[in-house]
This record gives sequence, structure tokens and C-alpha cells, in this order.
Amino acid sequence: MIKPLHWMGNSRETLKKFPDPVRREIGFGLGRAQEGGKYVHAKPLKGFGGAGVLEIISDFDGDTFRAIYTVRFAKAVYTLHCFQKKSKHGIETPKSEIESIRRRLKLAEQDYKEKYEKETQNAEN
Repeated sequence: MIKPLHWMGNSRETLKKFPDPVRREIGFGLGRAQEGGKYVHAKPLKGFGGAGVLEIISDFDGDTFRAIYTVRFAKAVYTLHCFQKKSKHGIETPKSEIESIRRRLKLAEQDYKEKYEKETQNAEN
């Protein structure tokens, strides 16, 4: 079963602006997540308690691009944030990006409850 993919905030529009090879790589990785698998270049994002929030890192032409998504939900995958890493100081994700990811994860949790938990309750009645 392929899970639906939901986009939080401007993540889809941001991804569309990335170079073609980056879009293809991230798209492939998100597709694997929808199928229940894990892309070889996806890894857990530190600070989010395990493997429920992952990042795909794609390097192209000297630049680094990231897509953050969550597989915490049984029935859907949520793309939380896409961005180009601008800082050349270390590999850490900038605090402002982490804050956006945390905010969008909370919104994804709310969205999931509204869309999928109500659906389950209605099916049981």
C-alpha cells in the first residue's frame, strides 16, 4: 500500500525550485517512504527522538539541499520542510530551520488527527 504524501507549509513550492537532480533524488526518497521503505541517503534528524523524523541530504554543484519528512503516522507521510543549507559552518541544521520543522511537525500531528483518526472513528460507527 502506498501512503499519501502531504506537504506542510511551503515545502512543495521550495522543492520545485531546487535543481532537477536534487528534485529527482528527494522525490525518489519520499517515494520510498510512501512505500514503507527507507531511502539509502535518508537518516534520522537529530533532536527528534529516533527515526520518526528523517532528512534526505542532496549535494549538487557545491550546494547542499535538505528535505525533512516524518513517518510517525501509520497512514501517511508528511514532508515537513525543504531548504538549501546556506551555512558553511559545520553540518548542523540551523536553529531557525529546526524551529520551522518543530512547528510543522505539530501541525502535521493535528492534520493527521483530523484526517485519519476521524476517518477511523467514522468507519467504526
